[in-house]
Amino acid sequence: MDVKSIISQMTLEEKAALCSGKDFWHLDTPQRLGIESVMVSDGPCGIRKQSDAADHLGLNASVPATSYPTGSCMACSFDRELFRRSGEVLGHACQAEDLSVLLGPAINIKRSPLGGRNFEYLSEDPYLTGELAKNYINGVQSQNVGVSVKHFAANSQEYNRMSSDSVVDERTLREIYLRGFEIAVEEGDPWGCMTAANGLNGDLCSDSRWLLNDVLKGEWGFKGLVLTDFCHSRSTEKAALAGLDIDMPWGDFETIKFGKPLMDAVARGDVPQSVLDEMVRRILWVKWKTGMLDHKDMKAGAALNTPENQQVARRAAAESMVLLKNDKEALPIAAGKK
Repeated sequence: MDVKSIISQMTLEEKAALCSGKDFWHLDTPQRLGIESVMVSDGPCGIRKQSDAADHLGLNASVPATSYPTGSCMACSFDRELFRRSGEVLGHACQAEDLSVLLGPAINIKRSPLGGRNFEYLSEDPYLTGELAKNYINGVQSQNVGVSVKHFAANSQEYNRMSSDSVVDERTLREIYLRGFEIAVEEGDPWGCMTAANGLNGDLCSDSRWLLNDVLKGEWGFKGLVLTDFCHSRSTEKAALAGLDIDMPWGDFETIKFGKPLMDAVARGDVPQSVLDEMVRRILWVKWKTGMLDHKDMKAGAALNTPENQQVARRAAAESMVLLKNDKEALPIAAGKK
């Protein structure tokens, strides 16, 4: 079944529902057309699929899985091949648990030692970040599992992240904060991108037409879907017109931003039908890339936590440990002092 044919058969309500989470970890789907629901999972440090009731803090039980070093640790390896191989193993493990999209890599630039997500983010350097991220992306997606690179963009703090505004001039933004994303998108071709919860120069990232439509989709040619960080969308018309495709996670269809409010906005003409159809097309494109529209079995003997997976994780940890020697007194530490 091709994407254009599916869109032509969908009702307005089904299209609006597709643009929001069905539950905490699943995207909605027009079930009467026989389309499977996409399941997503946290992914910056390996797979975190919850087996118990879902919660955004990860307090409830998760399926046992191989634990990988954090992004901040693995980036110390400067090893492209290691990132690609880790991605391949993670993608293969995702198949074992019917996970279609891994929510990672997390690649914001570290700017403060108090940043709550620093352990996930790779580096302070945009080039290193982009090179490692694109190899992780290529590795995961080689297994027919998508990634959602995050958090786009300029997320530097966890405290008050839903109300903070990152004010950055354009040159600094492009050379430092966006460069890693640019490399990852243009050379890694991720199937998803997650918006940051914070604002950027006066607009929420999920409401920023300049960020999502002009730069991400326009300049960089991003082909996949754009979804919010969980529970962080606060508008309907503005977000839809800015280029947001999915509001995560779930809620009452009558009140969620991309549920009935989106359906009504299209019916009123505040959001053109063509905009909604483009949102739906991108979501279905990702389903097609993962084989879900053709009902292909991608598992091929996949397993979640194997000796091979553990070996790759151990190698990643070993390669990421870096010892510095102060032979030529490059560091201002006197001999015999710690």
